Amino acid sequence: MARLFGTDGVRGLANQDVTADLALRIAQAGARVLGAAARDAGRRPVAVVARDPRQSGDFIAAAVSAGFASSGVDVLDAGVLPTPAAAFLIADIGADFGVVISASHNPAPDNGIKFFAAGGKKLADDIEIAIEAALGHPQLTPLGGDIGRIRRFADAEDRYVVHLLTTLPHRLDGLHVVLDCAHGAAAGVSPEAFNQAGARITVIGNDPDGMNINDGVGSTHLGQLAEAVVAAGADVGIAHDGDADRCLAVDADGNVIDGDQIMAILALAQSDRGQLRENTLVATVMSNLGLKVAMAHHGITMLETRVGDRYVLEAINERGLSLGGEQSGHIIFADHATTGDGILTGLQLVSRMAATGKSLAELAAVMKVYPQTLVNVRGVDRDGVSNDAVLANAVAEAEADLGETGRVLLRPSGTEPLVRVMVEAGDQATADRIAESLAEVVRQRLSTGVERSL
Repeated sequence: MARLFGTDGVRGLANQDVTADLALRIAQAGARVLGAAARDAGRRPVAVVARDPRQSGDFIAAAVSAGFASSGVDVLDAGVLPTPAAAFLIADIGADFGVVISASHNPAPDNGIKFFAAGGKKLADDIEIAIEAALGHPQLTPLGGDIGRIRRFADAEDRYVVHLLTTLPHRLDGLHVVLDCAHGAAAGVSPEAFNQAGARITVIGNDPDGMNINDGVGSTHLGQLAEAVVAAGADVGIAHDGDADRCLAVDADGNVIDGDQIMAILALAQSDRGQLRENTLVATVMSNLGLKVAMAHHGITMLETRVGDRYVLEAINERGLSLGGEQSGHIIFADHATTGDGILTGLQLVSRMAATGKSLAELAAVMKVYPQTLVNVRGVDRDGVSNDAVLANAVAEAEADLGETGRVLLRPSGTEPLVRVMVEAGDQATADRIAESLAEVVRQRLSTGVERSL
């Protein structure tokens, strides 16, 4: 049987893959597994439930809350709130677990169910497996006064905003910030936080109607933000995704500043303040070579992980580090959050501008972005990447050609029948040439004779 949980919870087309019945049953199973410690201690478990503003979030959140309450769990309904806000609140009030109903940067017809354990932490694989197994067990059926209650978490947003403001090393007074809230969960919180931090704000993408989330706006569609920043003469633009766990930026000229550049700026900021533990930044193997070069130049170690924020978080926790993230803008501040937080990231980035008096373009110049070419080779044997001698020799020759001015990464996709060929070089033409050459070797050596368009 295929795993129900993916890389970030249960996700799919709402009312087809993610149904009310599934939401109810998985909530009951989650209550059995995640509420066990509270029940063993003789108290009733407490859970926080939040969602992004997708239309389907209403019925899915209702089903999840019903599943919890019918299993003897008291539910605090936080309403529309960013994913990192829910994670913070679970830890802040000492709840036993929680759920966020969101499909992040996906389009509106999709939705998902994302669990957090006590402390606002993402679930370990063995806990997800236990919840899936519990779907086949008899559910808890308390009676009378043992049934859980559902109450509104009245001050959820205020608690989170206060928390965000306490993390700021410097106020944002004097800076004009354009915020793109992706018609998502950040629409209420992000403008409030930036306003209270002292920034002058202009807001776009802050009119969610249930179906326009991520639609041409947000961190996956930066064109409108870039235009708005230039038109307003603003200092910086900050873009969130649907559940506000990511942040990308544009400078005053409308140039995109991606997650690698943001990490470079913030790693140096933490290092200058003596807060970058072990003077180490965690990033994935897909981060631009320029980030590694910039960090090395400033005496900062870059620890590389597999692709995925969960692996970044694992490395941070294992080593007790303070900062890590992905090129996509999913950045984790371990001293302030248990997951990526787009609003926190945006505040910290603009705070660095205020503290230094430098523009975002000046700060981002600390890192040279190496030209990068990515080729997806379909219809090939993904497993052959690691054991084909001819392919390995081709990669070695490409790396010798690039020297210290570039790198090669061949990575089988975890979800599709394809191999990703990524090449970075000192110039775009070289990156294109070597990537296409390696992609052709992959096709010749690993072809299955089946081409599928996915």
